Amino acid sequence: MHSIVADLETASTAELVEAVAAIATHLAHRPAPDSGATCMELAEDLARAFDQGESALAAMIATVDRTGEMKHWGFPSTQAWLRCRLGMREGRAKERITLARQLPRLERVSKDLATGDLSLGYAATVADAVQRLNDEDCAAAEDILLNAANDGLSAGKVARLGRKIHDLVAEQNGTEKAPEDVKRGYERSWLTLSRSLDGGSYVNGWLNPEDTAILDGVLGPLTKPAGADDRRDLGERTAAALTTVLSQGHKDTRVTVIANLETLMGEDVPGWLRDGTPIPAGQVRRLALTAGVSPLLLGPGNVPLYLGHTTRIATPGQRRVLETQYDTCAVRGCEVPGFLCEVDHVDGWALGNSPTDINKLALCCGWHNRWKHTHPDQINISKNQAGQYVYQTLPPDGTTRSRRGRWPTGQTPDPGDSDNPWNDHHLAA
Repeated sequence: MHSIVADLETASTAELVEAVAAIATHLAHRPAPDSGATCMELAEDLARAFDQGESALAAMIATVDRTGEMKHWGFPSTQAWLRCRLGMREGRAKERITLARQLPRLERVSKDLATGDLSLGYAATVADAVQRLNDEDCAAAEDILLNAANDGLSAGKVARLGRKIHDLVAEQNGTEKAPEDVKRGYERSWLTLSRSLDGGSYVNGWLNPEDTAILDGVLGPLTKPAGADDRRDLGERTAAALTTVLSQGHKDTRVTVIANLETLMGEDVPGWLRDGTPIPAGQVRRLALTAGVSPLLLGPGNVPLYLGHTTRIATPGQRRVLETQYDTCAVRGCEVPGFLCEVDHVDGWALGNSPTDINKLALCCGWHNRWKHTHPDQINISKNQAGQYVYQTLPPDGTTRSRRGRWPTGQTPDPGDSDNPWNDHHLAA
């Protein structure tokens, strides 16, 4: 018989979470009462308590999301963390993230969810409806949607009302403002789609110089007028070019990155594109690993030494073999499809001393490929029974996991050890 003693006023957040977890464990093993009426009443009380717990969970997710803590553990996004570590489905993870980000702007929703006066379903519906609204429109939409909920509309009908508000405002405003700071690095490229009432979409975004060069290389040749009778403006031709690319009606396009030999050997010397756009040294080395990019190597005095080809990095045949071996990114838990991944040198790539052999290559998504080479001490590499490489992200040095698979500080799990509880949970997730 276990007892739980906690002073609710003075207990820490960690102690309260431990108490809730212990109670949930025992409750899960209790048989339900035989009385249907009793179960109905208890189920309503329990659901209300779970919704209040979602309020606390949202605050914790918001902190992880704001601080970027998940990236220290090898997860590219908050959503990836929720899916891999907490086993959430994609839809549920997106719902929790939206709620976490919007609750600080929803005073009434936040208060009612915490007190148990509003269900998670309604709270998530309101959060989803206001996520693209400014603060003034957000407050107005919150009042409209909560009044509708109080008038007895179901969560589904409130959701439809929220979508109408969302679409009307999106159609009225058109697009968001592009970021003022254009020097935020590779990871700050972004693109959003917002649906209009007629089924179309508004496309809005910003790309850094590297991504812009790739986009120009692909779309540029396709945006030229088709002839003297082509009356389309540039915007219309660009949309048609994008549609052509998405339907795969185009040929491969290459981007040339010029770099000094010292850059590929590890020096902090930037490279540049053919139009003079500078590329940080770290990105140059990453691009050198990516099929479809030709690096122009220059020696002293900018004398060309070697003009690489995609076959120097990974042949099309090698990539086809890898795509049959890897359905997804080699990082355990990452679900990016293999055909969208980059070819990764398992032991790292250095000029002249690392062969591009098929038994030394794996498929790795772009984010994890960069993360792997910048956090080599947090990657454990092994092979499974099928001969495929498996990358497992490890915690930062000196940091332990949570109760779900905690191991002592300084020790790391063996991904091939089926008795390791963390591996069991990770595989199940």
